[in-house]
Amino acid sequence: MNWINNIVRPKIRSFLRRETPENLWIKCPETGSLVFYKDVEANQFVIPSSGYHMRISAPQRLKGMFDNGEFEDIAVPDVQIDPLKFRDERRYIDRLKDARTKTGFQDAVKLGIGRLEGQMVTVAVQDFDFMGGSLGMAAGEAVVAGLEMAVKRETPFIMFAASGGARMQEGILSLMQLPRTTVAVQMLREAKKPYIVVLTNPTTGGVTASYAMLGDVHIAEPGALIGFAGPRVIEQTIREKLPAGFQRAEYLAEHGMVDMVVHRHKIRATLAELCRLLTKQPAPGAQQQLPMPAHA
Repeated sequence: MNWINNIVRPKIRSFLRRETPENLWIKCPETGSLVFYKDVEANQFVIPSSGYHMRISAPQRLKGMFDNGEFEDIAVPDVQIDPLKFRDERRYIDRLKDARTKTGFQDAVKLGIGRLEGQMVTVAVQDFDFMGGSLGMAAGEAVVAGLEMAVKRETPFIMFAASGGARMQEGILSLMQLPRTTVAVQMLREAKKPYIVVLTNPTTGGVTASYAMLGDVHIAEPGALIGFAGPRVIEQTIREKLPAGFQRAEYLAEHGMVDMVVHRHKIRATLAELCRLLTKQPAPGAQQQLPMPAHA
């Protein structure tokens, strides 16, 4: 046994090796340049050099939306786990366990209620890190619960959508969430409360075919992919080359599919202003101007 090569050298290497965090640097998907993680985090997960909008987790999104990051969690009713006993390469229940361990929450949608520039709002955030933000029974139940809470507390409802579509492991039960969420949106509309949707990258499939495109106002983050089927599937179906930027936020805004494309740094202020306009609330700190006193 060569103890110098097998024992001494590995110990020296391990002693000299510096421990560095795995996420110290982020590679920009658009330019390929490496960016310091802390700089991206401080910039609300927007790459400073290119303006590329990275995905942001549901807890981070909720904390950034509410005044002082303070909000009340909205409980979501439990649903049956793995109702179809689905299995492909792995059991569906195992995939769920992995997703819950990875993200730290129960399913793809998180809810919160609190103040946005002083006005009470209810917010739902779909997290793409949880099985691609797929819409299953639990996510559908969360969206319905959030809309019902907005009706009960008489607040606007803001939906941050991010999804690859319906969750195939739940079959028809996932597709049933499309009409269920549509009915819940109608309940909010009958209560005359605003429903504002923020479309983030990506928003596709059954989510786009239901609550994500039913808002009173649709906002999209720059560069977000928004559509039902993906561009590759469409090209293979029609056998034609799609226009540049097809199904991206800017293209859809130009063609009337979304109302505005808003940079992440301005989304909070934009949503607050929209909620005030749609509920006829005064701007914070605004005072009614009194008439000038008549001169004696």
